[in-house]
Amino acid sequence: MIAAWAQLLRVSAVLTVPGDAFAGTVAGGRAPGRGTLLAAGSSLCLYEAGMALNDWADRETDAVERPDRPLPSGRIAPASALAAAGLLTGAGLAVAARAGRPALATATALAGAVWAYDLHLKNTRWGPLTMGTARALNIGLGAAASIPGAASGPGGGRTGDVLRTAALMGAHTVAVTTVSREEVQGGSPLPPLTGLAAVAGITGATARRSPAAAAAYAVTAARPLFHAALNPSPPLLQKAVGGGIRAMIPLQSALSGKSPAAVALLGLLPLARRLSRKVSPT
Repeated sequence: MIAAWAQLLRVSAVLTVPGDAFAGTVAGGRAPGRGTLLAAGSSLCLYEAGMALNDWADRETDAVERPDRPLPSGRIAPASALAAAGLLTGAGLAVAARAGRPALATATALAGAVWAYDLHLKNTRWGPLTMGTARALNIGLGAAASIPGAASGPGGGRTGDVLRTAALMGAHTVAVTTVSREEVQGGSPLPPLTGLAAVAGITGATARRSPAAAAAYAVTAARPLFHAALNPSPPLLQKAVGGGIRAMIPLQSALSGKSPAAVALLGLLPLARRLSRKVSPT
């Protein structure tokens, strides 16, 4: 049962979530503090809610394409997955509320994006953009927890920095999500090629903040995308998606610049690699 829930909740991808809150806090001009931890906790709950809701919404399709997943295989009841999605969403909003009204408002928008994506927008042309928006809102949640009146105390007013940081994370997420739409059946080399272009642009935009983290991001994301572009088969596209998900960790580190949090975030990458060998992040 534990293994089934670990698969449903994509525990190997969980480590890619907290760094958004830290990057957002740094972009907002604050050192990470209590508000950042609350934002990270809220993001984790909402991310896992999205994973459970995703499999509930896809249970009929997965019965054909991925029968080994927990719901079609019968290891977890659909009602349990839906209940988990609801409870985790509520928990995420409750934790965000502890960080102040701005954080709660941002978390509410994030929850709306998650549910809209899973229940309707995933298979439309708006799917990748919605997922990118959700990740950008994760960055915003970290920043919202550090503005005046939030739990972490008085904050900075660096709105432009927050928006740029959110846009870079959102752009990466859009590229990875676009590739993921073909990971079951295989497809064209265009999505991974577009992903490579996005990675190159994001690397250039973050290189001055943290050269080492930007390089780690480029290698983690670009190598599997390059292989998938040469051969856009399901196995290589799945590896490209997995690499793109893990690459969010060094990207968060790069976006955090010279903050002490940047080094700690980069240290999560080896653990994420090990976890992905046990539980697929996709």
